Amino acid sequence: MSEFLQQLINGISWGSIYALIALGYTMVYGVLRLINFAHGDIYMLGAMIGYYLSGWVHGATEPSNAKALLILLVSMISCGAIGVLIEKTCYRPLRGSLRLNALITAIGVSLLLENGGQLVFGPDPKFFPQIVKVKEIIRFGDVAFNNIQLLILGVSIGLMLMLHCVVMKTRMGKAMRAVSFSHETAGLMGINVNRIISFTFFIGSTLAAAAGILVGLSNPKIEPLMGIMPGLKAFVAAVLGGIGNVVGAMLGGLIMGISETLVSGYISSTYRDAFAFFILIFILLFKPHGLLGKTGPEKL
Repeated sequence: MSEFLQQLINGISWGSIYALIALGYTMVYGVLRLINFAHGDIYMLGAMIGYYLSGWVHGATEPSNAKALLILLVSMISCGAIGVLIEKTCYRPLRGSLRLNALITAIGVSLLLENGGQLVFGPDPKFFPQIVKVKEIIRFGDVAFNNIQLLILGVSIGLMLMLHCVVMKTRMGKAMRAVSFSHETAGLMGINVNRIISFTFFIGSTLAAAAGILVGLSNPKIEPLMGIMPGLKAFVAAVLGGIGNVVGAMLGGLIMGISETLVSGYISSTYRDAFAFFILIFILLFKPHGLLGKTGPEKL
């Protein structure tokens, strides 16, 4: 039982990270009906920016909560700006053309970031500095809960709640929901559609950057291609929960993280990636629009 609880804690931590990345996929899909395949690479950029910034502020040799918060915020804002830049330069000119064009562009942007990352950062893996020292804070028998897991859970839940408040309680969130229904109607109501779409990319990219920093704390090996598989799994999580649905993305991320950790712990880590896609296929057989998705004319 204690082993199961330990695996469950680990799974919730990983699932929280998947949920943060999945939210970016689902938000962009909600307003543009676009699968932004470059989103996983934004997650990589968040980790890389945090890596270099921690070196500049001596985050590893002189760690403090203020420095950790500074690294997190600067990485989030930087990646948010990069997300807006990508939207304005790569996706906006294609708006109104065939959806396939934007999809292929998204794949191209993803490859550009991955190969550009290898060129700029180098292809070798890097060790993310321990800007927060690991220490055990709770123990029940054989079940341990350390401060990094608590930090991941707390930051993830906090960001998700903030996103929920932004989407449901603010004028900007109301505008985002209006744009997700119809660009034309939202425009006729006086909503600046371009600004709302840029804001959506900004928010999604900041969440991906936060996930990159949190992963760096729990799994310090980072490299330019680190966004491929987590990005793909987060996309699966978004589809699993019902792409376009914010709560569904959170739920899908948690299901992915918990199931993947349980498979690694009780069966074999070799099958954890395959199991993620098995879950997706199994759920979509019975719920073609995902667990919380609504019936619509098309998904892609």
